[in-house]
Amino acid sequence: MESRVININPEILGGTPVFYGTRVPIKNLFDYLETGESIDEFLADFEGVQKEQVVKVLEMSHKQDKMC
Repeated sequence: MESRVININPEILGGTPVFYGTRVPIKNLFDYLETGESIDEFLADFEGVQKEQVVKVLEMSHKQDKMC
């Protein structure tokens, strides 16, 4: 599943990591959360992103934080 969560392609937003199958940057999710907005608000604003993708990105981020 991880390979289908994030897409990095130089032809899509210059290689910015995006949610797979969209042009929505992963950073947008973290920007929303940092400003106190909910996952549901993020999903409402970016309809192409699936809740499962958001959950997986957050899990991956949490695992990365634990490794640092």
